[in-house]
Amino acid sequence: MLGYVRNALKIQKSKYQTREILRWLWHAWRGNRLQACLNAVIGLLSVFVSLAQVSAVQHAIDVASGSAKGSLYWAVAVMGILILLDFLLSISSTWVQNLLGIKAQNRMQQRMLDRILRSQWHGRERYHSGDVLNRLEFDVANVVDFLTQTIPNTLSILAMFIGAFCYLFAMDALLALITVAIIPVFVAVSKIYVSQMRKLTKDVRTEDSRVQSALQETIQHRMLIKTLEGEDMMIGRLEHSQSILRHKVVRRTVFSVFSNTALNMGFAVGYLVAFLWAAVRMASHSLTFGGMTAFLQLVNRIQSPARSLTKLVPAFVSVFTAAERLMELEENPLDEQGEPIFLDPPCGIRLAHVSYAYDDGDGDEVLHDLNFDFKPGTCTAVLGETGAGKTTLIRVILGLIQPKGGQAVIYATHPEASLKKAEEKRKKTGNRKQRRALHTMATPSPAPNIVISPLTRCNLSYVPQGNTLLSGTVRDNLRLGKLDATDEEMREALHMSCADFLFTEHDGLDTLCGEQGSGLSEGQAQRIAIARALLRNRPVLLLDEATSALDPETERLLLRNILSDKKRTVIFITHRLAVTDYCDLTLKIERNNI
Repeated sequence: MLGYVRNALKIQKSKYQTREILRWLWHAWRGNRLQACLNAVIGLLSVFVSLAQVSAVQHAIDVASGSAKGSLYWAVAVMGILILLDFLLSISSTWVQNLLGIKAQNRMQQRMLDRILRSQWHGRERYHSGDVLNRLEFDVANVVDFLTQTIPNTLSILAMFIGAFCYLFAMDALLALITVAIIPVFVAVSKIYVSQMRKLTKDVRTEDSRVQSALQETIQHRMLIKTLEGEDMMIGRLEHSQSILRHKVVRRTVFSVFSNTALNMGFAVGYLVAFLWAAVRMASHSLTFGGMTAFLQLVNRIQSPARSLTKLVPAFVSVFTAAERLMELEENPLDEQGEPIFLDPPCGIRLAHVSYAYDDGDGDEVLHDLNFDFKPGTCTAVLGETGAGKTTLIRVILGLIQPKGGQAVIYATHPEASLKKAEEKRKKTGNRKQRRALHTMATPSPAPNIVISPLTRCNLSYVPQGNTLLSGTVRDNLRLGKLDATDEEMREALHMSCADFLFTEHDGLDTLCGEQGSGLSEGQAQRIAIARALLRNRPVLLLDEATSALDPETERLLLRNILSDKKRTVIFITHRLAVTDYCDLTLKIERNNI
């Protein structure tokens, strides 16, 4: 029967098993348990106060009607105290939610972003950046709210349901059983409801991510769109994505409204039956007016948690969908983990029969049997037509991708000097964290040639193509190269990269850069990016078309500054033959050959 209904509703199987999702949520709950426990305690206290209010109201009414003895003023005073306690618990719940909730959300976003940054890099990313941002914002918030609020609230709801049912059962067992008769029906249909709702919710979240991706790309490339007069096209593209999203939302809403209506009708019938039963008993004088009031309050306190439990189903559906989307971001394996392998300058890079082909390509090798030695302290110009594999070569050297054939290694001219120097620094350092970091520098390499990997990336500085500045100040961008750089070190690096124009600016190092370095020319942004790489001060410097926006005289002066001391090995990807005049070696890459 369930299989027939599943086929009729076109319910698809989930990518992850429920057990896997629950295990992931359990791990995600770590670090958020304080807030969850506080919410649970506050919720259980609220249940106790709520049931106490039922008893207090019943007693006050019976005292007022003469059915019970006691002071009416004291009875009302007790009601007031309980209302005040309920008010204080509500305030406490709000404070816990606002103070600890945002902290928990921030912590999970940091963890997810750290996982993404440390995962393996691919030339063509699986998910659009707008989709990733959508997941990091909305799906993380969904998961955190579920773990820190929904689950503790569920305990309170169950406690209220059980407490009210026991209270009512003690007064009238038959009425209590009639009131909860709808629960088995709810359980029977919940499995089908959850499966269909998960599919519909995932469809909505997917389309919502596409809308955000369209918005992000449009804003990011606003100038291009304006110059090509493509406003109508981009608005039309957005409208198309939004129309699909609306269609998915309508489908989910229709299903949700139909399901909730059917369930609420059952609750309404149950309440009417309870009211009629209590009225008949009161008419036969087997129930006091206060007792009838308590009856109706208890029925409401049984049905209200039951209604809340039905609302938990969409919450579970939503968090399962959010967890699936976040788990997908973690599918990409991590880079090789371990202590970084530092080498003392000068270092060299040697390629031995290196070949590489992208998995998503046509199978042709971008690099084929490449052999070359970037000798320590030299400058090599890497030339080649577009698509010949220059960018792929840079990725191999950076350890972003591993050769499909052959081997790429990094080596130091005097590896023993690197170990001795690192050991001396380690002994002089008092800070435990710094000692541990420097201890990694003293780790002896197994061989003079170390296979390039993410662990050898610490020996390289890289200046990519284009404008790679982040929003913020010039100082913020430079600190990405060296976190503890002094102003004097920054000025020296800027001078070396021919970025002296900043010294005439009113704000100097505090000059603001907009998104992608807006506010600066391409040439200015390139020079600041080079200064950032020089501040990093690593044995190997990779320049990928890093002077393409500079005039010949500025380029000549910059190259002279960089190459003057011969302390670093420079690999210069370029299309400009004039650069070879400043280089010691030249490597020309041709398609599938060298």
